[in-house]
Order: sequence, then C-alpha cells, then structure tokens
Amino acid sequence: MKSLEELAKIREQTKAKMALREKEGAIRVVVGMATCGIAAGARPVLSTFVEEVNKEHLEDKVSVEQTGCIGICQYEPVVEIFEGDTKTTYVKMNADKAKRVVAEHLMKGNVVTEYTIGASSV
Repeated sequence: MKSLEELAKIREQTKAKMALREKEGAIRVVVGMATCGIAAGARPVLSTFVEEVNKEHLEDKVSVEQTGCIGICQYEPVVEIFEGDTKTTYVKMNADKAKRVVAEHLMKGNVVTEYTIGASSV
C-alpha cells in the first residue's frame, strides 16, 4: 500500500496531465482512441503529443484530447487538429509523425500535407 503522501503526489501528477488533455485552447489536437485506434497504435501517438506539447511549452495555446471512433478505421491512428473553423485530419500516425506535426504544424503553422487524409502517399 502506498502512503498517503505518495498517493497525493501521484494524484497531482495525474491531474496535471489530464488538465493538459482537457484544456480549452486556440488549437485542439484530438486523437481517435476507440478500439480500432488503440489497436493501430494510437496510445503512443497520444502520449507523444502530450509530451511534445509539454516539452515545447505549448500548453497555453494547444490542448490535447482523446475521442472515440472518428469513423475512418482504415486510416487509424487518426489525429484531427482544429484551429478555429479549420480542421486538418492526419492519418496513419505514429510517434515520429506526431513529433513532426508538433514541430511543423503546431509550432510553425505549416500543415504536414503528406500525413493528411488527402495525400496520395497515405
């Protein structure tokens, strides 16, 4: 059994991570985490987005969230980025692609078109 002090520390760490995922921000990163997405590798994609947003100190302008089925299971893992009225859908994501999306799209505003649903190489 953990001590009360250890449990309180774990609780605070978890709350900080969840606040990042649920935070209202100018940019929303939504990772499909239904069974199909998880089976295709969405969990490391979600973790990478959370870690990179923290590492790059983007938590004030970016929220990372999870959702259920997005409806395009053959393209999982799927990540949608919402910026105002604009939505960009990234497909067949992995942790390395997530890092590039953070560096290019979230930090510089440049959509990584070869990872999007409309790209011919997908």
